Amino acid sequence: MLQRDKVEDILSDYKGFKIATICSHSSLQIFKGAREEGIKTIGIVQRDKRKLYESFPLGCPDEFIEVDSYRDIPAEKLVEKEAIIIPHGSFVEYVGEEFDDLEVPIYGNRASISYERSRERMLEWIKKSGIKTPRLYKPEEIDGPVMVKFPGAKGGRGYIIVRSEKEFRERVKEKQYIIQEFLIGVRAYPHFFFSPMEKLGYKTREGWIELLGVDRRVESSADEIARAFSLGMSPKMTFTVIGNEPLVLRESLLSDYMEIGRKISEKSFDLFGGLFGPYCVETIITEELEIYAFEVSARIVAGTNVFPEGSPYSVYYYDKPMSVGKRIARELKMAARKKRLAEIVF
Repeated sequence: MLQRDKVEDILSDYKGFKIATICSHSSLQIFKGAREEGIKTIGIVQRDKRKLYESFPLGCPDEFIEVDSYRDIPAEKLVEKEAIIIPHGSFVEYVGEEFDDLEVPIYGNRASISYERSRERMLEWIKKSGIKTPRLYKPEEIDGPVMVKFPGAKGGRGYIIVRSEKEFRERVKEKQYIIQEFLIGVRAYPHFFFSPMEKLGYKTREGWIELLGVDRRVESSADEIARAFSLGMSPKMTFTVIGNEPLVLRESLLSDYMEIGRKISEKSFDLFGGLFGPYCVETIITEELEIYAFEVSARIVAGTNVFPEGSPYSVYYYDKPMSVGKRIARELKMAARKKRLAEIVF
């Protein structure tokens, strides 16, 4: 992994900064939020996608860098333009392990993305935080429906349900996977934001967290399965994320969720030096109102796109619209003003 002092050297030569990201995932929101905070933006775009982004004038970057593949991040050109990269799910999936050594300043802690990529390390993080997680199985222990997941940020694509060791051996050919208990309940995805300097929100050991929204995912056949069975069909359940819907939690659950956000935040400092900015703890709430966490997304999530003008929670922090994209820009601007960019950019 790139050393922090290398990033600090790059930042020391910056006279200002621009926000850059891949044109995918949550980039429209990121570009719009930066524009509202008066920060110039750079979109890394595949040539055939440029027309799409140019068609959204308020979500379009100020300039484009065209690439053939999102694996080809033009690091030198971005540094010349004094860019700070905002990582999102497409970075995790498309750039892969090369992300760790990318010689461009990245908002947050790039070490957190390595924890997200490894489901074993991610679950270790959740468990060490003292948060309930679904049971993990070995193939020979499967005795009912379980979820098989694979590494990376794939938006649920490829996840499968199996019911026996035999079915697992027949359907799973990948060498890396985890087998997780399949829990019945409501899936809820809270959008947290950690700041070491804003002094707003829920106090943690290292700073403050804000809850800027909650969503649930709309997943391919998983959300249509009951309708399919009512028509006499028997499709395999799939979990590719097609979109997101806003969700407002019953207020009695908010305390539990803020504690979950706090525990994940504080343990991140113990494990890898901290998680800065946006993150999401992916959860399921059972009928008994027990909350289980099954993943952490250590960056902005696509579910925040349902709140480009703020959410039912952001309105209790800010008296003007505040999306996560805008909150990122606000944090970077504040850190630059206080000469603390090196604390939250790595």
